Amino acid sequence: MNWDQWLLSHELEIRLGFFFGIFATMAAWEVLAPMRRSRLPRRLRWSNNLALVALNSLLLRLLFPAAAVGVALIAREQGWGWFNQVQAPWLLTMIVSVIIMDAVIYLQHVMFHAVPVLWRLHRVHHADLDYDLTTGARFHPLEIILSMLIKFATIILLGPPVAAVLVFEVLLNATAMFNHANVKLPAGVDRVLRWFLVTPDMHRVHHSVEDDEANSNFGFNLPWWDRLFGTYRDQPRAGHVHMRIGIHKYTNPKETNWLDGMLILPFKGKISDYAINRRRWQDSDEIETDT
Repeated sequence: MNWDQWLLSHELEIRLGFFFGIFATMAAWEVLAPMRRSRLPRRLRWSNNLALVALNSLLLRLLFPAAAVGVALIAREQGWGWFNQVQAPWLLTMIVSVIIMDAVIYLQHVMFHAVPVLWRLHRVHHADLDYDLTTGARFHPLEIILSMLIKFATIILLGPPVAAVLVFEVLLNATAMFNHANVKLPAGVDRVLRWFLVTPDMHRVHHSVEDDEANSNFGFNLPWWDRLFGTYRDQPRAGHVHMRIGIHKYTNPKETNWLDGMLILPFKGKISDYAINRRRWQDSDEIETDT
């Protein structure tokens, strides 16, 4: 068994190990130094958010047993993708692959805000009435499936090393829990860190009910794409403690924080225009929004 095959055979254990370790760390941090007071009981939110995570994990394992690491191994064996056609130092290939895959995630995130039918799916993530590490993993199953297919296409075209795909998967999972965590960072630390990593304060802006704030700070891992493409916003206008989290129209916990409500949310109501076009702020009492 070579190195790539070993990674494939131990991919689940590696990812689960990092997931539970980082989850426990961030959960403890949220208790010790929370940024915001919760609106809903943690037991309600966590039980339903984590039930959705478990459902998505089961679906992915049933539909795509090989996962992204398996597709990377197949691409290497078949010679698919750019890096399987050119000679380049392994470390450089690793670094460039992770950066490119992160850029694709950024563009995918923008697309899920820009295209109405995709926003229907993605608003399940934004409808959470609170913001903590479980928010970072609550996505509608159809969005998870589409995201995996986009990831497969990226791997086939790029041809990254198997190890790079596993590193990217672990990093994406870890940073999603970190930057969605309800934790308080010293302002000086946050100011420096957000040049290299998406911080909780940076990404929390993206979960504002205000359209112009929700359509900013799309990065999950690397913060550079928002600065490069003009979607970066430094702070929410109401401040992190007083800003409203969620979506204007959806404030009933039965719709937003119960599992059945999350599963049917994409099929409710109508969207009249491209969600990402709503970038101008208006007082929430003066607007009717179906986002």
